[in-house]
Amino acid sequence: MFKSQRTTPARAFLPVLGALTILSLAHIGCSGYRWGSAKPEHLAEVNSVCVAVVENSTQIPRAAALATNSIVDALTRDGTYMITNIDRADAHLRAELKKIEYLQVRSTREDALRSEELEMKVHLNWSLVDTDNPTAILARGSNTGTTRFFVDPNLQTARQSALVDAIKRATDSMVARFTEGF
Repeated sequence: MFKSQRTTPARAFLPVLGALTILSLAHIGCSGYRWGSAKPEHLAEVNSVCVAVVENSTQIPRAAALATNSIVDALTRDGTYMITNIDRADAHLRAELKKIEYLQVRSTREDALRSEELEMKVHLNWSLVDTDNPTAILARGSNTGTTRFFVDPNLQTARQSALVDAIKRATDSMVARFTEGF
């Protein structure tokens, strides 16, 4: 009625083979990983950053506050540097919201001058300065954040929502430049 179930040597080896396969795939997946910090070499001594309020060279109200909060959020998400006040910081991050421009992406069929979709570009200049020696610039650059939005009856609300997204994209790329080196 019941057949005896004998394990052959090949069947006994299958769980061991499966475990070895999983272990080797885990090592292959982590082959590019490097232990330790991913900071650029010239910023190896910087552990804490003070973020100054962003200067606003545009005519958009509250844009400086949005950009400052977005920089702090990006640094917090990244976790490479601790955010602190100027007295305890190794470096001081200064940024300027240089320009916000709008470009027409799509127009209506009836009127080429009437926009249906716009693109917003936010230009952000920044520099990371040593707090002990303010003339020593550790890193600097400029980043652009771009987003698109549809023109709806309440254009002011659409622009404000797009501004938050464009600033977030610019600050995320800015933080990646001095935390990861690219």
